Amino acid sequence: MERTPKALSIAGYDPSGGAGILADLRTFWRYGVYGVGVITAITFQNTQKVLGFSPLSPEDIENQLLPLIQDMEFEAVKVGMLVEREIILKVAQLVESYALRKVIVDPVLKSSSGADLLEEAAYDTLKERLFPLATLVTPNIPEAELLTSIRIGNVSDMERAAEELLKTGVKAVLIKGGHLEGDPVDVLKVRRNDGVRTYRFWSKKYEADVHGTGCVLSSSVVALLSLGYDLITAVSVAVSDMAENFKKAIVKVGKGRSVIFTGSIDQEKPSIVPPPSKTSPL
Repeated sequence: MERTPKALSIAGYDPSGGAGILADLRTFWRYGVYGVGVITAITFQNTQKVLGFSPLSPEDIENQLLPLIQDMEFEAVKVGMLVEREIILKVAQLVESYALRKVIVDPVLKSSSGADLLEEAAYDTLKERLFPLATLVTPNIPEAELLTSIRIGNVSDMERAAEELLKTGVKAVLIKGGHLEGDPVDVLKVRRNDGVRTYRFWSKKYEADVHGTGCVLSSSVVALLSLGYDLITAVSVAVSDMAENFKKAIVKVGKGRSVIFTGSIDQEKPSIVPPPSKTSPL
């Protein structure tokens, strides 16, 4: 029997399904990757707003993960909402203890309405304990500003912020440029044996107000890594697929923001051949 690639999501639970662990697992499935999940916090939200959340205890998080570790091996791991310092420390300990590999950290700091989803006192813990264990971190521009104290207004600022985040020990940083004026540019910086390489990914600006795009992009990278693609190719394909999502997979499921939904199991899977996108190593 052919081995099925598997990926793990450690993230919050969004009952509306637009973001968090439900969006991660749906994205894994789209690429043909079997996904399992460990919930860090239960949020109270719909497509209109986040009303609150309740974190699970570090012990509950460990008790969810250990049976899975004893039963399966994961090609890659997505880490999302962590809420507080104690949870960050527990997840970092578990990543180290069980040698989890290809760990992608999508830092969840605030909701789109400005509500705190990670206590500010834990920002340094995130950078000092979890980022050094990660293959890639994927902040958007507001998150990168909070983590680096660099005001970002253009691509050069994004590159400076990515350089600053590389100092934490993470292997690569992808800063998502959807908050830029004009067409977005995503900036990827990768630490290699021969130095740091920079890649830019250009996309078209879409005006749709969509919930959960960061979750879908980071979990797409996780899925592609699980299928054996290298990091730069995985990011390139994930960015290209997100552009297709905005064209074909935006749906309105409630009274608030739209979500990404890729349709039925009969729908064609995304291409995992590297697209001829405008990607430039600098």
